[in-house]
Amino acid sequence: MLSQLSVKNLAVVEKLDLSFESGMSAVTGETGAGKSILLQALSLVLGVRADSNLVRYGKDKADVSAAFSVINNKTVQDFLIEHSLEDDGECILRRVISSDGRSKAFINGSATPLSIMRTLGDLLIDMHGQNEHQLLLRADQQLLLLDGFAQLEDDKNAINAIVREYKNLNDKIKQLADNQDIIEQQQALYTHQLEELDDAMLNQAELDTIEADFKISANAQLIVEKVSNVLSQLEAESGVNSQLLTLNTQLSEALEIDEKLQTGFDLINSAQLQSQEAIYELTQYLSKLSSDDQSAEEIEERISELYGLARKHNCQIEALLTVRDQIEQKLNEIGGGAGSIEQMNQQLNSIAERYQIKAQALSKYRAKKAQVLSQLVTDAMQELGMPGSEFKVGLDQKNDGVHLNGNENVDFLVKTNMGQDFNPLKKVASGGELSRISLAISVVGSNNEHTPTLIFDEVDVGISGSVAEVVGRKLQELAGKYQILCITHLAQVAAFGHQHLCVSKSQNQEGAQTTVGQLSEAQRVDEVARILGGSSITEKTRNAAEEMIASSRAL
Repeated sequence: MLSQLSVKNLAVVEKLDLSFESGMSAVTGETGAGKSILLQALSLVLGVRADSNLVRYGKDKADVSAAFSVINNKTVQDFLIEHSLEDDGECILRRVISSDGRSKAFINGSATPLSIMRTLGDLLIDMHGQNEHQLLLRADQQLLLLDGFAQLEDDKNAINAIVREYKNLNDKIKQLADNQDIIEQQQALYTHQLEELDDAMLNQAELDTIEADFKISANAQLIVEKVSNVLSQLEAESGVNSQLLTLNTQLSEALEIDEKLQTGFDLINSAQLQSQEAIYELTQYLSKLSSDDQSAEEIEERISELYGLARKHNCQIEALLTVRDQIEQKLNEIGGGAGSIEQMNQQLNSIAERYQIKAQALSKYRAKKAQVLSQLVTDAMQELGMPGSEFKVGLDQKNDGVHLNGNENVDFLVKTNMGQDFNPLKKVASGGELSRISLAISVVGSNNEHTPTLIFDEVDVGISGSVAEVVGRKLQELAGKYQILCITHLAQVAAFGHQHLCVSKSQNQEGAQTTVGQLSEAQRVDEVARILGGSSITEKTRNAAEEMIASSRAL
């Protein structure tokens, strides 16, 4: 629950330190005193966007902090632990707004993104304000209220994830269909390129050696001449090989006399053997060269073909097979256009089936909870001085297909008198009736909230008398489960508060100054009497105030 609020240099507040109690805290004050400043301050620590105009005139920054006791709130504690923000059962939210427009957010002393503060704020405080009267007329708000009451957020998020998956795939199919002409052109190009490369009967071994082969073929005559000359010098009667044999024989005779010649003999012998090997290899080379049936003209024609393909695909000859495989892969990715669309449509139908399973289960549970909410709000409206009125949550089926939030629209229907037909809320409810219906929904819906603190900002507008007393009693009953902060202009409601805070405004040299103080018992009687009778408090209004406060405590 909210335990303390500190405000410095925010709008008309110079400094404010407030302590809050459990139960119901009533907040009153004259019109224009600045009761809304409490909501502004709390909104800032709950993560709303800040405006530099909120900084008090002449000051560099505004500073707002709120302390919450969360020792019994496992949801909040788990959130703090998840984000490494835990602090022994206490949670302190702080916002600092500079006059230059910059803003900083802190949770338990740690700088925090505003989104994290906003998420945590939703777990700590639930606000029911005057604007909700008009929001209540909007279909999207009505859906949120019903699903919040039914606690369907997780189910709805799961459905919306499927819807986004469906939409993304459907967009791809449309894009593919819209670009079919371009895709077909690409397919034709890739097919032609692939056929051209396949017709070339590419072989990687050939691609790796053809340039060297062409060079040899083009210079075959020179090579034969040179190799033949070498062979003739090796094989002639007085050639190198013959001389080495003679030297070998002579040295072998000397070796028999002196063994120290062994190394020299071995070297000459090895040279002779290598000479013999060279003769064999060169002879084989010439034989192979002469037997090669591919002429220089044929190789030149082939290499010209491969060079042409390489230029077309901007690559080296050796990479032509790799390019061919890449083109084939691109062609497979296109999938022939229509084939891909057909497969994607099958996948789309599968997603739609998953959606319908989830959506139908949601519809069934939503309809069940709609009946419960309808009855609870109807009962609350009866208690709030609307006899004969009824409330009904209407569910209208959407067109066939896949829809965000499920298969139905929500429409709040009401009849304010017996014998009437149900009509949409926006068509039949007056301002006062709308206020009471809104309060009934707030009270009923709040019983299903997980937030420990509920704030009601003049949701009692448009009502008075005995109905106002019922409103006060309802809020007091709710305070048995939650901490309630109620900003009110009705004495009948204020009298039910366990704590009474009064907002007042004064003028000094620095301008307007708003203060908020907790009232003593005597001060509280005077404040309730002021609300009842105006600025002139009489003994009669004071007695009525005392009786009203005493009556609220007797319940």
